[in-house]
Amino acid sequence: MLYPLLWMFGSSFKPDSQIFAQLSPLPRHLDFANYVKGWTLGSGTSFATFYVNTFIVCTGTIVGNLLSCSLAAYAFARMKFRFRRFWFAVMLATLMLPFHVTVVPQYIIFNTLRWTNTFLPLVVPKFFAVDAFFIFLMVQFIRGIPVELEEAAMIDGCGRFGMFSRIILPLIKPALVTTTIFTFIWTYNDFFSQLLYLNTETNYTLSLGLRQFMDASGASSWGPMFAMTTLSLVPVIAVFLFFQKRLVEGIATTGLKG
Repeated sequence: MLYPLLWMFGSSFKPDSQIFAQLSPLPRHLDFANYVKGWTLGSGTSFATFYVNTFIVCTGTIVGNLLSCSLAAYAFARMKFRFRRFWFAVMLATLMLPFHVTVVPQYIIFNTLRWTNTFLPLVVPKFFAVDAFFIFLMVQFIRGIPVELEEAAMIDGCGRFGMFSRIILPLIKPALVTTTIFTFIWTYNDFFSQLLYLNTETNYTLSLGLRQFMDASGASSWGPMFAMTTLSLVPVIAVFLFFQKRLVEGIATTGLKG
């Protein structure tokens, strides 16, 4: 499992002539030319721009999912309204709907709004609770919280929003951390949506920037591509290692306890 990663890391220090000439992942000597060449990309746009764009998109999607999905989950778990079970079932049914089914109408809408070649199509929908998986995750977590806590707060004069912000949100922190991690990883690794809506190189994210190393004929600049791929993996690995305990806790306790 680790060999491909080691091979990629070692190949990032090799010239193109040696990458496929030997099976050993270890380079004969460390050469950082691939990192210098890959970072500048040779097109006037450095990988620093791609990093900034990626983190802008990831931050927007994380904030949108945390706000909208937590509110929607609280409504489904605690509030009583007409056809609540029906709409909850419809929400769960969207999990089985492939993304490619809705991509054409979505693109038409965003193109009509003149949002193409901007970050808006990637960020704005997240503020409308479009990720049913995270809603379901939080609903199950909220259902494990005793209702008596909210009833006591209601007796003390606390409103719905106060109960949500002061009682529910602190108790579902593991679910919120899980949502943050998965949203970051999925957005960070996304390629299709970003390829669809981003057309200018200055707006590219990391996944689109890595594609720049392959030209129209299919030829690739392997050394710089492996070097930048190695650097692009660092944030994902760091986030996973840093939040690993919270991630396992969020998944293991969902629906079991508050």
